[in-house]
Amino acid sequence: MKYIDEFQDPALAGRLLDEIRATVTRPWALMEVCGGQTHSIIRHGIDQLLPPEIELIHGPGCPVCVTPLEMIDKALEIASRPGVIFCSFGDMLRVPGTGRDLFQVRGQGGDVRVVYSPLDALRIAEQNPDREVVFFGIGFETTAPPNAMTVHQARKRSIRNFSLLVSHVRVPPAIDAIMRSPDCRVQGFLAAGHVCSVMGTAEYPELAQRHQVPIVVTGFEPLDILEGVRRTVLQLERGEHTVENAYQRAVTAEGNPAAQAMLSDVFEITDRAWRGIGVIPNSGWRLSERYRDHDAEHRFSVEGIDTREPAECRSGEVLQGLLKPNECEAFGTTCTPRSPLGATMVSSEGACAAYYLYRRLDAGTPGQRPPAAARAASGTPSPVTASLEGSPLA
Repeated sequence: MKYIDEFQDPALAGRLLDEIRATVTRPWALMEVCGGQTHSIIRHGIDQLLPPEIELIHGPGCPVCVTPLEMIDKALEIASRPGVIFCSFGDMLRVPGTGRDLFQVRGQGGDVRVVYSPLDALRIAEQNPDREVVFFGIGFETTAPPNAMTVHQARKRSIRNFSLLVSHVRVPPAIDAIMRSPDCRVQGFLAAGHVCSVMGTAEYPELAQRHQVPIVVTGFEPLDILEGVRRTVLQLERGEHTVENAYQRAVTAEGNPAAQAMLSDVFEITDRAWRGIGVIPNSGWRLSERYRDHDAEHRFSVEGIDTREPAECRSGEVLQGLLKPNECEAFGTTCTPRSPLGATMVSSEGACAAYYLYRRLDAGTPGQRPPAAARAASGTPSPVTASLEGSPLA
């Protein structure tokens, strides 16, 4: 199986769904960690194809969404300063800070540029030695290595006018924090395959044992996700809690040693705030002392940031899996992609954006299933037949 189409085969999806239906005997709540998985689930209607006993809870794995408001406001302040070229991936430009976003800073005269790689920002710094060039480095273990490599190259090539505004976060501490929450309903995890392709799986067995939950490394196509669900449910029904790799075409146990070595050289682990969640110990990276001269927070000393989240925005509850996007009163009314209240409505991996894009606009919309426990208790049937006729997977 080499091509994407093979991982969207409706006949194979039907077999996996049959196996899941034959296995499940009681309600289970599973969390997909990654926002890319969330979009695939909603786009293909996978949550509606599963038997009623299974609920998929959307996790905090959207890098744009969890970037804290204070860091957004620091980015806005730095980008507004004369002599600064502020570089970012495009999905950060619409993320609302306190009262404005990077698009508005650019409209007010700030030199804000969209780049496709941190190395593009380094090239801009090389071409503009009289300007300060800042790259907004956000994301999980997947985007941290190229950002680390860029800072390494800046130091090696003595490009002193380049700095990185760092807001990198790590998945395993977030899983630990979710499981420690008194409101947690998660009984199993679909771990993010691309994160594990970089970091491997070594950090997960301890989490699975500590919290007695299965963790299955899962990909992003429909068959990947259904196989991840199948394996997780099978473990839950057997009373097991181990780590499995269901994404072997991309993930090995050891991950990418070269990327890990670069991360260890450039970054050091630190506590990090997550938007809508709070500070999670040891959940992020910052530049190590050796590279501190390229730290934009250190270089620009932004102080006195007064952050204010919109009172009606409930994206923090969405990121914790406590609320489905269309259960928020502002969803689709005062909060839309054109006028977002929170980052989850802006990002291409945000759960709110997925629900809006794929028309899950109302929690009571026909075909929108109630929570798994309520569906199982009421005997509400699965909305699809075994043939998957009319399925979004077809």
